[in-house]
Amino acid sequence: MGTVTNLLARLQETEVWKSIFRRGPARTNRTRSLAIFGNLFLHLLPAKVREKSLRVRATYYLGSITFLLFLILVVTGVLLMFYYHPAVPQAYRDIKDLRFVVSSGVFLRNLHRLAAHLMVIAVFWHMFHVFYRGGYKPPHQFNWVVGVVLLLLTLFLSYTGYLLPWDQLAFWAITVGTNIISAMPVVGNRLRFLLLGGNIVGDNALLRFYVLHCVVLPLIAVGFIAIHFWRVRKDGGLTFRDTDDTEKQD
Repeated sequence: MGTVTNLLARLQETEVWKSIFRRGPARTNRTRSLAIFGNLFLHLLPAKVREKSLRVRATYYLGSITFLLFLILVVTGVLLMFYYHPAVPQAYRDIKDLRFVVSSGVFLRNLHRLAAHLMVIAVFWHMFHVFYRGGYKPPHQFNWVVGVVLLLLTLFLSYTGYLLPWDQLAFWAITVGTNIISAMPVVGNRLRFLLLGGNIVGDNALLRFYVLHCVVLPLIAVGFIAIHFWRVRKDGGLTFRDTDDTEKQD
């Protein structure tokens, strides 16, 4: 028991633990109050926000723009699901119907596609901007990791949605991509088999990519987005370089 306690004490002293859990155990009135202030549901908004984090800049709304594009993708994706069947060869026929039969189907599909492309660009731009401003430094390092996870989720969402039209471009893009994955040491072939549900891009692959694109990855993304927004507020707002204060004084 003593060994476990010592290991836990050492773990709590690491930078990784401190970046995730910003407060210590709630054993005193002060630490209990801090625990309440740091709780998402008990104290959503911070007690104070730095004035410089509220200034409107050219890149001020990058995170908000990315989130708005995500909402557009959710709404248009749900509407597209009413007309789409994740089965071969019906998937390709449904895409043709959206283009030639369904009223405003072309607009709906193109809006979903354009929002997806713009979201990838906006996420990369947002990450570069946060890195330039030093957003990976304490006390923001945990939220930086959350942002990296959201970047990967965005790329996975874009990749899994690529197969759904079930045309030649989608088929060969996924074939090339999964063959690249199979080149990974040790786990490559297993991971490719898991993604495709077999050894070829077929019915199982289409169904798995559909479930990942429409259910699994969006739910995970919503959870990380909530954590990301919460930690932005709890960490004192947006991140700025130290030179910003110097420039203001000059």
